Amino acid sequence: MTAREWLVLAGLPGLGPRRLAQLISTTPHWPDGWLAAMPEPARSHLRLWLEHPARSPLQAQVDAALAWEAAADHHHLLTPAHDQWPALLDQIADPPPVLWASGDLAALALPGLAVVGSRRPSRDGLHNAQRFGRELAEQGWCVISGMALGVDGAAQQAALDASGRSVAVLGCGVDVIYPQRHRQLYTRLRDEGGLLLSEHPPGTTAHPAFFPRRNRIVTGLSLGVLVVEAAEKSGSLVSARLAIEQNREVFAVPGSIHNPQARGCLGLIRDGAAMATCLADILAELGHWTPPSQALSPAAAAGDQDPLLALLSDRPTPLDALVALSGQDVSDCQLRLLELELEGLATQAVGGWIRLPQ
Repeated sequence: MTAREWLVLAGLPGLGPRRLAQLISTTPHWPDGWLAAMPEPARSHLRLWLEHPARSPLQAQVDAALAWEAAADHHHLLTPAHDQWPALLDQIADPPPVLWASGDLAALALPGLAVVGSRRPSRDGLHNAQRFGRELAEQGWCVISGMALGVDGAAQQAALDASGRSVAVLGCGVDVIYPQRHRQLYTRLRDEGGLLLSEHPPGTTAHPAFFPRRNRIVTGLSLGVLVVEAAEKSGSLVSARLAIEQNREVFAVPGSIHNPQARGCLGLIRDGAAMATCLADILAELGHWTPPSQALSPAAAAGDQDPLLALLSDRPTPLDALVALSGQDVSDCQLRLLELELEGLATQAVGGWIRLPQ
């Protein structure tokens, strides 16, 4: 399916991301299989677009989206048809069918960790957000968050200050700056190797209902989520719950029992989240995702020219994650893995692919 067709699906009434994902899982043939499986009124709207596109209101939405993409080099429309679509999103129950992106898509090629927390952090919370953001960037990881005030923005700012990558998922159109106090951060994310993402069309204003929904994308893009500081009832705990549902790792920074902003993290640790006091605690759980420049010794990295082999270690890496990290499509990735297996360099194991010792 093409980007144009995904845009049409995204605009159909009564078909939200979860229902679309259920339909996709049945691998319907386009367009007859989709028409047969769709409920009304989505079926009628799709048939009108297929037969008389000029009479369909969907065509104006498609034209507007494609015109926006063509207006600037840093504008991108991401759909499952795009070769840089983040494959990790296909693992969640309700992935967005379209993502509007502004910035550098190379940020999606790095392993990502979501960093979330209080909008009103303590001094220690703010310091920890900056420390983890900086150290993740220095180790070649991408910091993913929502550009919110407090912990989120501090971690993303620190990643950019360390010449790293960061992705912000917005609860508004990708061309809308919210909150306004983060205008400078927004500009840096767009222009300095970061990326702004939204499932809403450009021009969409921020709405309270959008922010809990965008959290599923923040965690879905990530291999894990780090909660730096959170009260007992906060949006950060919603992100932690989403991460668990999506089979992602959850980390929490411990804090004083006398600090109300630490109680959410202490509760997460009590309930089984991994305690994170330093970056090493996180890498101990996710170390097999360490970027190639860190995973190999300098000598090995210099002699290893295969980017897919460099992503493998002695711990299994799933195929969909290799697709996301390498930027290759599934068929090319599978073919190269087979070649590496025939060369005695890699093999398939329970949970994914591993690199064989040489």
